[in-house]
Amino acid sequence: MIYDIRHVTRFDYGRPVRFARCNLRLRPIAWAGQRLEDYALTVEPAARLSPALAEAGLAHVTRLVVDRPVRALSIESRARVRVDRLVPVPDPGDPTLAEIAGWARTHGDLSAAGPAGYIYPTALIPLDRDIAAWCAPDLDPERGCLEAGIALARRIQRDFAFDATATLVDTPPGHAFRQRRGVCQDFAQIMISGLRAAGLPAAYASGYIRTIPPPGQERLVGADATHAWVLLWCGPARGWIGLDPTNGIWMAGDHVVVAVGRDYAEIAPVDGVVLGAGAQGMAVSVDVAPVEG
Repeated sequence: MIYDIRHVTRFDYGRPVRFARCNLRLRPIAWAGQRLEDYALTVEPAARLSPALAEAGLAHVTRLVVDRPVRALSIESRARVRVDRLVPVPDPGDPTLAEIAGWARTHGDLSAAGPAGYIYPTALIPLDRDIAAWCAPDLDPERGCLEAGIALARRIQRDFAFDATATLVDTPPGHAFRQRRGVCQDFAQIMISGLRAAGLPAAYASGYIRTIPPPGQERLVGADATHAWVLLWCGPARGWIGLDPTNGIWMAGDHVVVAVGRDYAEIAPVDGVVLGAGAQGMAVSVDVAPVEG
């Protein structure tokens, strides 16, 4: 499947902003099962754009600098991505969670995609006793890694309510867990916290899901916006397997990976510093349209 993706972020400022420097993580990365075929980034009014020299996590980062007063800023990202990713199938020969935890601690890959960097808590995804205890029944150490991962994702989808008003971008996972409500970011963070508590390498994935479902299928939760889900490292042979706890499904042909990191702070689509005295409003729109079967 080929997708045309349009992602527009617009900022409106109460008073002119004199200076802004932002990090844009909007260009989809190279990842198993997908290939970027075309990409364009447009900023209005025109601003200075340059690639970042270095960045934690797996993301394409563009630096945006606005050095003259503006009252509004529009950032439009357009991508064409070919996705050819099969639905993972658990197998009786899959490594157990105990084996995965052991391999992750001793694996020699220290790159951004290596599992060792994803077994520890972070400021945004700390370990939480209540989350760990709730996730534990699905994470028996002797259970196959794929079987356990999808079971936990589906339990989160069943037991938590999607509520866009329940949390903010900086809401801790423990808070969302206790109220059993939130959005895709909250569900991903809860699942990651539980997996890491079990010693398992789990990454935060940001990107998109198909806006219009195939005929006869329900629309996925999280369309029309950036989406978040979980990657679980399942050993050297299987590698990183995507799990979407918001929808209770695997990452497969409906998902486009834009960035991967330890938590949201590493891969936020837009962040930075703005110098100005007025209020700021932000509007985001996303469309993921299939153009070929």
